[in-house]
Amino acid sequence: MTEVVPVTVASGCHIFSGCGYPAPSLDDFNFKPIVTIGGIAFTKPMLLALVCAAVVLIFFWAAFRKPRLVPRGVQNVGEVGLLFVRDQILRPAIGKKGDNFLPFLTSLFFFIWAMNIMEIIPVAQFPVASRIGYPWSLVLIVWVTYMFLGFKHQGFRPFIRNLAIPGDVPWWILPLLVPVELFSNILIRPFTLGVRLFANMFAGTILLLVFTFATWYLASLSVGLIFAATSFLLVIILTAFELLIQALQAFIFTTLTATYIAGSLEPGH
Repeated sequence: MTEVVPVTVASGCHIFSGCGYPAPSLDDFNFKPIVTIGGIAFTKPMLLALVCAAVVLIFFWAAFRKPRLVPRGVQNVGEVGLLFVRDQILRPAIGKKGDNFLPFLTSLFFFIWAMNIMEIIPVAQFPVASRIGYPWSLVLIVWVTYMFLGFKHQGFRPFIRNLAIPGDVPWWILPLLVPVELFSNILIRPFTLGVRLFANMFAGTILLLVFTFATWYLASLSVGLIFAATSFLLVIILTAFELLIQALQAFIFTTLTATYIAGSLEPGH
């Protein structure tokens, strides 16, 4: 959890202790700096993001540093991951011509998944994507890639035209349609891409905090123990549900990225 949890536990704040329920708040998403370097505060989410990046890099390096024709061990697991991204995300959106983007999409999927799964890892217990700056960073990478490929493969004017005018439409509706389409494709798309990931991980963390704090608060050698057990059961159920959401959000983010890349390569998408 965050730094707030030890304080709550140490205070002995139970249902019959006279203090109120320690409801989670935005303070649970703010961390004291682990160290400050050159005026830059290095916090727990930064550390977790670096750990996730290192885990993904080390895993795929170990899987494919000495590839065998017949995969074994970690290479077998790595190939399953690559084939999943290729067959379930990349090719349905882009086709075989998009195989060059497989390393990018694979890295994106597993990095987001690793950051999300930190939510249920002991000691870590915090999904990095629940801090909005991290999804925005990924969105920036995706959007720069999308715009660059669009200008490269379609040309500047044709690409802007495809963003502004969806197919053949009557000329008289263009003054209304063009601003809406440009606003949607250039601003709304990246906004929803980042907010979707952030909001789901933020909401899931809040729910887990609510019932985790409630389990501690209600625990007592009395009737409160029944409510504490019920709250603890909900923590287990929500944790299982979050496992699904963590993978699903990584899948959705990567699938939309593949769709954007497809639209930048050919105007027909």
